[in-house]
Amino acid sequence: MGAALKAGAGPYELVAVGLAAGLVCGMINGYLVTGLGLPSIVVTIGTMSLFRGVSFIILGDKAYTGYPEEFSWFGQGYVWWVFSFELVLFVGLAILFHVLLHRTSFRRTVFAIGNNQTAAMFSGVKVNRVKFILFALTGLMAGLAAVCLTARLGSTRPSIATGLELEAITMVVLGGININGGSGSILGVVLAAVIMGLVTFGLGLLNVPGIVMSIFIGLMLILVIAMPTLIARLGRRRAKA
Repeated sequence: MGAALKAGAGPYELVAVGLAAGLVCGMINGYLVTGLGLPSIVVTIGTMSLFRGVSFIILGDKAYTGYPEEFSWFGQGYVWWVFSFELVLFVGLAILFHVLLHRTSFRRTVFAIGNNQTAAMFSGVKVNRVKFILFALTGLMAGLAAVCLTARLGSTRPSIATGLELEAITMVVLGGININGGSGSILGVVLAAVIMGLVTFGLGLLNVPGIVMSIFIGLMLILVIAMPTLIARLGRRRAKA
């Protein structure tokens, strides 16, 4: 967005650039997974470091500022003078993806791939196409989040949002999404996001250092992932007894 800003781009052009950048990055990830057959986890972690490294090369260890005043509305503005734009956007997208993943045929293909990719392929599901679309959508949403965060802070720095991937994974797992895919709901993720927000906000009010928050979130992630396994083992032991 820095190059667009130097070219005299307005707030809406900057939003378009941010969305396009996220979409392109998501499509790159999708091609690496579906086109070259690389593992998803390796691709996402690898490209995360790659893209952040590219931003360091472009910006260096400096913050890029000077965005138009109107651009800040996407991160600090209000709708109807009551609700923040980010909250309205969050609720709107939650409803949109709830409909997409729970009220359309697209849901069946996504859940089928998550449950058993090979079986879905032999059932006629175009697995690679669906996975590519999902990666592109993920990149687009990441670009949208980047636009809102940049508008809220009023600056861009290569180290921005470092560590937020851990919070995102924790919210997904806490929301009941199977880490291996195939089950979950948008409502669960929304509730998990609210809970995480309240927890981090409360810890912030208590002046808890950021590193301690990271430890807490990491422990929460491990606990949420391990809980089903521990409950299953406890059930088997009781059945044997």
